[in-house]
Parts: sequence; C-alpha cells; structure tokens
Amino acid sequence: MKLSRPVPALTIAILLAVGVIAGRLTPPLIVRLDGTPPRLGWIAPLTLLAGAAGVATLAWNTWQSLHKRRERMTAEHGIRMLSLAKACAMVGALVAGYYGGFALAYLDQLDASLGRERFVRGLAAAVASLLLLTAGLLLERACRLPEDDEDDDGPGGVGISAGGSS
Repeated sequence: MKLSRPVPALTIAILLAVGVIAGRLTPPLIVRLDGTPPRLGWIAPLTLLAGAAGVATLAWNTWQSLHKRRERMTAEHGIRMLSLAKACAMVGALVAGYYGGFALAYLDQLDASLGRERFVRGLAAAVASLLLLTAGLLLERACRLPEDDEDDDGPGGVGISAGGSS
C-alpha cells in the first residue's frame, strides 16, 4: 500500500485546460463589462520563477538526502514536502494555463504595443508557472524511497519514516 500517489496527469491536464479557458475569456469579459483588461507587470513571472527555483532546490536536496546519502526523514517532514510538491504542481498547472490563455487573447494584437506587452508578459508568467509545475513534480518524485531499500520499516511508497533522521 502506498502512502501517497503521484499527482495524476489527468488532473494536471484538467487544471491546465481550466486555466487556459479562464485566461482566454477574462480580457473579453472585462471589456464587455466596460472595463480595461489589466496590464501585467514583471512581478508575477519573477515571483513564480523564484518559487520554482526554491522548490527545485528542495527537490535536489531531498533527492540527494534520500537517494544518494540514503538518509531518512521524519514522517512530518515527508508529509510537508509531499504537500508542498502537490500544491506547487497543481497551482503551477492552473496558473500556467491562466497566463497562457491570457497571452493567447492578445495573440492577434501583437502590432499594438499594449497587446504585445500583455502577450509577452503573460507568456513569461506561463513559462515560469510551468517551471513551478515541473519543480513540484520533481520534489514529489524525490520524496519516493528507492524500491530496493531493504531497511524500509514503513508501508513504503514515500521517503518518510516514523523515526528521526539518522
């Protein structure tokens, strides 16, 4: 019995699709309601990129600890890492879809400076979100114990144990 299952690819695909639809429909809906679609700044892509770098660093350190040095982690720490991994994967998928859809809404307005700005920044945020999604999936993968681990006390599946680090 596994303690945790990986985030299903179908879930990721559905979240991406929902995000694309919502992002693509947002600008026309705002215009229809007599508003002005927002100008995207660089803070969103940079924040998403920083988050992706942080989660990727955690994934690398976790992989090194569990798979290279064969260290153990507490159950509490493992659950926190898995929760973070799954949250980053799902949020990354939804946000990537949203910003990708937002960028698609301006694909036909690249000749206007504001349309080009919204497209480029939306695309940058979508790419940064995809990096966050990837980092989340890598962290999730790093939390798994190697299958040939002979001294696994727990029911297996994830790199956590009830005891402390050794």
